[in-house]
Amino acid sequence: MVLMNKVISYLSILVLLLVVLSISSSCGVYSFTGATTNAKTVTIDYFPSKAPNAPVKAAQLFTDALKNKFTTEGNLKSVNNGGELKFTGYISNYTVASRAPVAGEQSGIVQITMTVRVEFENTLDEKDKWSQEFTRYAQYESSQTLTAIEESKIREINTQLVDDIFNKALVKW
Repeated sequence: MVLMNKVISYLSILVLLLVVLSISSSCGVYSFTGATTNAKTVTIDYFPSKAPNAPVKAAQLFTDALKNKFTTEGNLKSVNNGGELKFTGYISNYTVASRAPVAGEQSGIVQITMTVRVEFENTLDEKDKWSQEFTRYAQYESSQTLTAIEESKIREINTQLVDDIFNKALVKW
């Protein structure tokens, strides 16, 4: 009897899984991020920095983060040219500024802000095309040095920027 209950449980799970797969395959590609697209490929050009204050590695870190997001969570294959989804752009602004003055000190909090200009085109749908700037920031305590914290803060900012871009392109938020 116990064995029969286990078999029924496993079969129920299998049937449920098959139903979910058949529903999702009939509506294009779906991921658990809420993204849907019929596209199978994406071309993401290198996003150079046009911001004079940005560190050299900011451009590569951003480009890599954007590619990683769309290939892993968007289930898309990255191609150098001719992708069904196309992203181009550049880092347009990068600033480091004091935010929260503390008595007797210059500042208690420092904020790094980065803005990225993005051009998007879905070649499968001529109406699905946009151009937008995305801005995000990260803060750190002024007792830390910029050189010690900058790369980790750029990665933090990139995560936020890439999520915004992904949601605009595929989740349609």
